[in-house]
Amino acid sequence: MSDRTGGPTGSAGAAGADAGPRTAVLAAASHRSPGAEQPRSPYRAMSDAERSALWRQRLHEAEAGLTRYLVSRGNGLHLTDWFVLQSELFADLPEPDAPAPEWQRVFFRDQALMERFLVRRYGEEGLGDWARSNAEVHREVEPDHGRGAADPIHRIARQAELYGSEYEFDDEEPPGAEHAALTITHCAIWDYREKARRSGVQLTLASPCTYCTEALSANIRAKGYRPAHRLTNGPTGHGCRWESSAAAGPAANDEPGES
Repeated sequence: MSDRTGGPTGSAGAAGADAGPRTAVLAAASHRSPGAEQPRSPYRAMSDAERSALWRQRLHEAEAGLTRYLVSRGNGLHLTDWFVLQSELFADLPEPDAPAPEWQRVFFRDQALMERFLVRRYGEEGLGDWARSNAEVHREVEPDHGRGAADPIHRIARQAELYGSEYEFDDEEPPGAEHAALTITHCAIWDYREKARRSGVQLTLASPCTYCTEALSANIRAKGYRPAHRLTNGPTGHGCRWESSAAAGPAANDEPGES
């Protein structure tokens, strides 16, 4: 996969211009002193408001990234189709203080709509370009929590928590500034997709991993770290392992595999 480091344009640039680089501390991850034992699943206590905010941020990253990607392709887009999609994306949005499941519903619906829009026009290969464009937005809007290579891994943990996935940090090597790793032992995105499919949501991809691995890898790179991942499928269901490293150079294992 190629890496793109150009500055954001379009709606992504607007997001970055307002905020600029930020530093923030998450309550769930800040109550322990440096070097203290790292809880295996520290985000179980995320509040409903924190969950809603992350769903909204993820929706912004995806929509602004898609706008950025379409602009980069030039004038070959039928604008009427794009306007119709946007009207669908922002239809019946919940109130800002709505419970997190309401924002989860909208995010999943909109993710499915954007995937279908892209794949119909550019094929599945367009998903990788979209993921890298989203990552440029992510770089601007995701705060710096001051944990180095652990920051992207903590973001993955928070996303896993949104779905109710089972995940854990390594006991032997807690996330650090130079290297961090996370194992998702049961990916609940698969469960949620099947529930959505049964409720009538049209899914474009046979596996969520097709896009998810591209997106998470791009997000880690956008923050300046080296990603590596491995897909798993065992007694606990579909899962994956993610690593983020401060070391320079290409990741040794940054292509989907399965064990």
